Amino acid sequence: MEGNFKDEINIYVEGGRGGDGCVSFRREKFMPRGGPDGGDGGHGGSVYLRADEGLFSFVNLTQKSHYWAERGTHGKGASKTGKNGEDIYLDVPCGTMVYEKESGEFLGDLISHGDTLLVAKGGSGGRGNASYATSRRQAPRIRQLGEKGHSGWISLELKMIAEVGLIGFPNAGKSSLLARISGARPKVADYPFTTLTPNLGVADLENFKRMVVADIPGIIEGAHMGIGLGDKFLRHIERTRLLVFVIDLSAVSEDDPAYQYNALLSELENYNPELAGRPHIVIGNKIDLPGTEDKFSLLEKELKKKKVKIYPVSCLTGKGVEKAGKEIFKLLEKIPVKEAVTPPVKVKESGGFRIKKEGDAFRVRGKDIERLVAMTDKSLEEAVMLMQQQIGRMGIEKKLKEEGIREGDRVIIGDYELFYEDEEGEE
Repeated sequence: MEGNFKDEINIYVEGGRGGDGCVSFRREKFMPRGGPDGGDGGHGGSVYLRADEGLFSFVNLTQKSHYWAERGTHGKGASKTGKNGEDIYLDVPCGTMVYEKESGEFLGDLISHGDTLLVAKGGSGGRGNASYATSRRQAPRIRQLGEKGHSGWISLELKMIAEVGLIGFPNAGKSSLLARISGARPKVADYPFTTLTPNLGVADLENFKRMVVADIPGIIEGAHMGIGLGDKFLRHIERTRLLVFVIDLSAVSEDDPAYQYNALLSELENYNPELAGRPHIVIGNKIDLPGTEDKFSLLEKELKKKKVKIYPVSCLTGKGVEKAGKEIFKLLEKIPVKEAVTPPVKVKESGGFRIKKEGDAFRVRGKDIERLVAMTDKSLEEAVMLMQQQIGRMGIEKKLKEEGIREGDRVIIGDYELFYEDEEGEE
């Protein structure tokens, strides 16, 4: 049923926040001046997608739209590190393509069973004061807050993993052919648009060989413009190596025997020109009906001019199906396997920063500086002083002066706002 098939979905994913670091000092008998022993916070859990060959749509993800990984726990005294948050894995069908919803950026393609893709990384745990202790800073009251996990909406799009794609007008017999050659049990009846969702079947052949076949719901003229079921499911044949045009011989016209074939080819051309040029053969179905043998001969003659092979079958009686299946596989073996689509390498911003004037304020952007400020506990004076020193070492103050900042001007870094003070000349 259509309600049990979902090949596009948007979901919100969020990695867990890291746990906060701890400010603590040893308090033991006979050790009145114990040193800092605040532990680090645990890392937040991450969200992964995982390909599962047992799934054929995103129905399992329709119960809710938001998915959060567990946050890390806070550090404790006695140098105890907080527990890391649990990762979560969302199972998706093989053939799932993943995009960032807002930008449309391609994130990855899950092809094989067990493939995983990180879609929301958990935040790092904050450092406790034990890690800030040095010979000059023996009793630091400094800690980091846990880092916020990555979050955002992602779009999932399914392109079925099939080697052979069956296409044809409604009632041409695609579902019946799939059932005959693979043992699949799609819904079959004699009325328009019986198949409302793509079906997959695995055809087992001799010598333990097999091929995966996809039955794509009936195409009609104008499908590429949204008529009928439109081109809603045509993307499911984009990964196939071989296309099989299933023609209803009982509907073949003596005036134009190749009409069905040409109409289907035209729809593919309008949807994706590359598909129209892909290797294909033709299956003439319903050869058991009166008058279809003569129509088959006419169609065969027309297709011979185009150097396209055609095979007569009856999906009702099984006549010619086994032979056609073997011919499909022979041709499939001659077609090279395409390499899997791999996501581009994302270049991570690191180390740099940029400054932009926004009204009467200066906004500083940069992954490292924003992370530093976000993880600083501003309630601790010593932590704020350390943050300011680190900002100075990054060269941000020098750059702000070059941009014309004056004492009292606002500086915005992430969600943090401060007023600039020129300390030159101060003791």
